[in-house]
Amino acid sequence: MRFCWCVLCRVPETLRGLPGHRGVLATGGGGSPGPRPDGPVPSGEAAAVDSEAVHQHVFTRVPAEHFHSPVLAFELVQFCRDSLPLLGRNLGVLRLSFPNLFKLLAWNSPPLTSEFVALLPALVDAGTAEEMLHALLDLPCLTAALDLQLRSSPAVSERPLWDVSLRIPSCLEAFRDPQLQGLFQHLLRAEARGTAERLAPLHQVLQPMASCARVLQCAQAVPTLLQAFFSAVTQFADRALTIRLARLLLERSDSLYQVPGYEARVHRVLSSEFLALCERHPSLVAELAKELLAFVGSGSGMRSGGNVLTSVVWAIGEYVSVSWDRRCTVDQINKFFEALEALLFEVTHSRPSATLPKCPPQLITALMTTLTKLASRSQDLIPRVSLFLSKIRTLAQSPALGSLHGQEDAGAIGTRATELLNLLKMPSVAQFVLTPSMEVSESRYHRDTVTALPLALRTVSRLVEKEAGLLPG
Repeated sequence: MRFCWCVLCRVPETLRGLPGHRGVLATGGGGSPGPRPDGPVPSGEAAAVDSEAVHQHVFTRVPAEHFHSPVLAFELVQFCRDSLPLLGRNLGVLRLSFPNLFKLLAWNSPPLTSEFVALLPALVDAGTAEEMLHALLDLPCLTAALDLQLRSSPAVSERPLWDVSLRIPSCLEAFRDPQLQGLFQHLLRAEARGTAERLAPLHQVLQPMASCARVLQCAQAVPTLLQAFFSAVTQFADRALTIRLARLLLERSDSLYQVPGYEARVHRVLSSEFLALCERHPSLVAELAKELLAFVGSGSGMRSGGNVLTSVVWAIGEYVSVSWDRRCTVDQINKFFEALEALLFEVTHSRPSATLPKCPPQLITALMTTLTKLASRSQDLIPRVSLFLSKIRTLAQSPALGSLHGQEDAGAIGTRATELLNLLKMPSVAQFVLTPSMEVSESRYHRDTVTALPLALRTVSRLVEKEAGLLPG
């Protein structure tokens, strides 16, 4: 493993002065003087040194042992950023060390967030994308683990580096529990392993630390980091990687460390990123049909505002069509229809409970619209969805739905049901509106951001009402 000499010369003085590190950094590795240039290094000339030991100290020991030093953390991250132009394509060292560098971020997230947003595109590649997404979602959990690592350290500090007001004996016991050692070691690993562990057991045992100030600060930074991650990944992700990331996104949306407000903020990002992945590769909806049906059937997606579930429902309505993928047969359409119909019945006819949270009105309108879209592609379903929409329109006028969602939202649900019912009276027009051609889908046509219906929806409703004599001619 080799670094350019010009990169090593940029190691900050703060790192050079660390006890036990000064000799290695001064000699260029291995304890013996490295080949130093007699004068300035000519532009573009790579005077290389064997730097295995330097790498071990700068990217392995420094973050692991000194992550709690704000100045050192900032200088090391800045050193990584400044070295990017010199490293060029030789970014293997940085990419391999991203779990260790994330320790600096987890402990110092507010001041280092913008630095890592700039660094992330260099850290992620096709080989580390999935492991890094897991690591970002588990970043607040890493903060809690680092806190426990400091508390368990035999080194004595005059000023504790952790919150002394937080009494967490159960967490400390869990940190020392041999049965959990493998999970903690994975969370605190120094280098990428190409694999990911499910850390749900740690989420449970570390729950008493979820309200710790440092954990809360870290959790607030994750949505921004996720946006930077997906922005970088979409620049190189092929279809196979996109499908794996979409599958991972669905799995992890229901497996997050329960920090106050964290799940809702992360779900908002994941929902928009899921739609972006579907837009780039529409066939992934057919590819993930089994996972999407299971996700819809579980009902767990209604937690934290139902953002991810709403996006999944929208994607099903948008891309479960033979025009996008030949696997979207009538049989496949019917399977999705039955799953969504059962979900819509459950959320409109059940009172909210601990197992079934209150359903947001946006999800109800998205479900109605998607069912109508699917029926327009399998027209034997039109009578079935028309009857269901009629019942929901009647339900929207009842005091029960008004008291649950408010009169304004109940009115919007009733209006959408009426619009869809009117549309289904003209099946050929319904298919044009609900499954528009590529030309109609262009940006010059208005598209609702929740349901993806063209403006023609309301136009057709007025025409149908006019035909029925409900509007003056």
